[in-house]
Amino acid sequence: MHGLKDIYGSQKAPLGVAVLYFIGIGGIGMSAIARYFNTQGVKVTGYDKTSTVLTKQLEAEGIDIHYEEDLSIIPKEVDLVVYTPAVPADHKELQFYQNNNYTVVKRSDVLKIITESSFNICVAGTHGKTTLSTMIAHILRHSGFGCNAFLGGISSNYQTNFWSNAKNVCVIEADEFDRSFLKLSPDVAVITATDPDHLDIYGTAEEFENAFIQFSQKVKAGGLLVTRHGLSRNSDFKAGNHITYSFNNGEADVYASEIKVVSGSYLFNVIAKEWTLGEVTLNMGGLHNVENMIAAISVAKHLNIDDEKIKDAVAEFRGVKRRFEYIIKNEKHALIDDYAHHPEELRALINGVRSLFKQKLVMVFQPHLFSRTKDQADGFAEVLDMCDEVVLLPIYPARELPMEGVTSEMILEKMSLEKRKVLSKEEMRDWIKESSPELLVMAGAGDIDVQVQEVKKLLELQ
Repeated sequence: MHGLKDIYGSQKAPLGVAVLYFIGIGGIGMSAIARYFNTQGVKVTGYDKTSTVLTKQLEAEGIDIHYEEDLSIIPKEVDLVVYTPAVPADHKELQFYQNNNYTVVKRSDVLKIITESSFNICVAGTHGKTTLSTMIAHILRHSGFGCNAFLGGISSNYQTNFWSNAKNVCVIEADEFDRSFLKLSPDVAVITATDPDHLDIYGTAEEFENAFIQFSQKVKAGGLLVTRHGLSRNSDFKAGNHITYSFNNGEADVYASEIKVVSGSYLFNVIAKEWTLGEVTLNMGGLHNVENMIAAISVAKHLNIDDEKIKDAVAEFRGVKRRFEYIIKNEKHALIDDYAHHPEELRALINGVRSLFKQKLVMVFQPHLFSRTKDQADGFAEVLDMCDEVVLLPIYPARELPMEGVTSEMILEKMSLEKRKVLSKEEMRDWIKESSPELLVMAGAGDIDVQVQEVKKLLELQ
């Protein structure tokens, strides 16, 4: 087994702590680490500003969470405080712990320590990393190979973003935000895309790409680097064992051939220089997800997982919540929910929808972050023009304050599509109720997922 050492043993909480407190515990990455320590018998508590489906699940698993920024109710006997960069620097609880000699670290620092002594499969990229890391973790779990999974989304197969296993192997979504992924130690690294993002952190596209090159250099001796064919600086990625993958470009080291659409599923063969895997079935929408699965299969082959076990696992893969997720799929309506929040993610989403449906494509898109909207307005306009009709919601600010002149109208004015408008959430729901679109895609990384459930109810009444 190339590069895979005999390191399998029980995963144990490596920090030697008894009580952990998480500020922002409801975040997708934070909650995975909280779940990890909870399964290790560590006392875990936390704060988040709002109660969500995910925080309610954490509470059901025995984790105490409060939702008021209140120093009188926070635990004082704490061995370690973990916070996410999304928490404002002036957060009262964060400042209290920092000013009173508690050990306070970022989420990425904890993930670094957890994975220092394990065999790590780390998936990075501007987009696709959540789906691809979930695909790899699913194949390892379904095949019986086994892994610990730290994911940036909720697996539809297992309804969680974390699971543990006795085998000392970790599948990790490697986040480029705040340069977090540079703290990891990959045995296998996958890079899906390096399209510029987070320029508020990196400054320039070149510096953003440089971080991915640094990440590739962290692959351990004897390890494997897997990158998408056609990345702008693929020749700069350095690793002893480096392969490229593609949807159907025969110049890549691994690619798909004879792709067919049958009853809403994709059937294809995977071709590599030293092996082939025939008659693979993927029951998930989006041609970009065929490409993601090619990378996942490449990792599974590197680990010497049996071909039939790989194919069985792929056929049983049900996707990731909010990644080309069918909310409604019947004779009257198709409602698809997706986390896409970058122009290239939207392009892949739209192309995927077009490959499966012939109906008029209506898109409701919620821009995420003022800075990203400002930096990517031209790209958003170009890609959204690929739809038949577009409704833009107001920008979701997340951690940012408003920027003068940066609104959803900035994208709208750059578009050439005739049927386009900016609506409030309430106006959007009224419009859906009146127009009742056959094919509706709702996309964005903000709180649009709450609107998806409201829209589902409206369409189901029609």
